[in-house]
Amino acid sequence: MKFFYTAFAVMLASGCSSTPDQFGKLDIKKWRGDRGGCYGIRAKLEPDFRAEIQNLKGKSANTIGELLGRPDVNQIADRNQKFYIYFLEKGPQCDQAGVKSTSRSVAIRMSAIGLATEITFQNGLP
Repeated sequence: MKFFYTAFAVMLASGCSSTPDQFGKLDIKKWRGDRGGCYGIRAKLEPDFRAEIQNLKGKSANTIGELLGRPDVNQIADRNQKFYIYFLEKGPQCDQAGVKSTSRSVAIRMSAIGLATEITFQNGLP
């Protein structure tokens, strides 16, 4: 019976793991804290983000969301693909959610099976 309780405690502890603060060079705690890029922190983290692009490709949509936080914009594309868009700098999206913005952003394309396939940088939405 003691073994059962120990195994159960281990399963509970492993199921409640928190998201790490670092992903390679990228400080994802700071990234997640700059929702919409409104504080300018993501812009400063851009070189570290770029260094980890290859490590983000192939990750599931759930993993990307856990690492980088909820996307600022979740855009549906054709053939069941979608984009997770994260703004890198302050813009109109900071004052009013949902307003069109041409602020610098990064878009992560998710395939129909929910894997990150492409990461691009642009002004506004892709």
